[in-house]
Amino acid sequence: MKVMEYGQEHPEVIVLLHGGGLSWWNYREAAQRLKERYHVVIPVLDGHGGSDRPFTSIEENAREIISWVDENCRGHVLLMGGLSLGGQILLEVLAQRGDICQYAVVESALTLPMKLTAVLVGPSFRLCYPLIRRRWFARLQFRSLRIKEELFEEYFADTAAIAREDMVAFLKANADYRLKDVASCAAKALVLVGEKEQAVMKKSAEEITKTLPNAQLETLPGLYHGEISINHAGQYVEKLLRLMGLRQE
Repeated sequence: MKVMEYGQEHPEVIVLLHGGGLSWWNYREAAQRLKERYHVVIPVLDGHGGSDRPFTSIEENAREIISWVDENCRGHVLLMGGLSLGGQILLEVLAQRGDICQYAVVESALTLPMKLTAVLVGPSFRLCYPLIRRRWFARLQFRSLRIKEELFEEYFADTAAIAREDMVAFLKANADYRLKDVASCAAKALVLVGEKEQAVMKKSAEEITKTLPNAQLETLPGLYHGEISINHAGQYVEKLLRLMGLRQE
């Protein structure tokens, strides 16, 4: 598993798991703000641009992250955060190892399966996948995601580098994911969802909050899917620090 690291001189580790179809740059600005206090680790999820292995499942990616924490952090980190697919992988990590982190931030994670979407992912991507490497098509997709403009070149390069099989696999896994038993989770958790997100995302956020033993839900006014960690890193970091009882310097 490939990782990007910031602030390696610090003992307390924060792990951030990027969204599906994105890469480590999803959290770059947040990492730059946190690196003066913490060692920030951003794994490149399986099957994504720059990764070293294909995507198999959310469960397997979670096991790889747990193995990395075991090997490099003695089995425990201060905080783990995840967006969308990364949020689902974080929930799976918490289901497999409830004591892996002291704090958790789950952003825009789907936990109510969308069966029809999962079925249609394969056929639809066989038709449109060749367009992903076209700049005009990537620009349309990029705008629909509401990601800030300065990230387009990295988005385009990394999206074009994703194999069709990987893209279909992680999109199907994302649409089909169901929340596991997280009763053993010891982390204090913050669940984030945008006010402008789909109803299924808001219901998923409610389910996560009710299921995690020590979680609070925050709905983000005026924001769409994933906007706070990507476009408003300062606000995102402030929420992380507040969860830990700290303030931004």
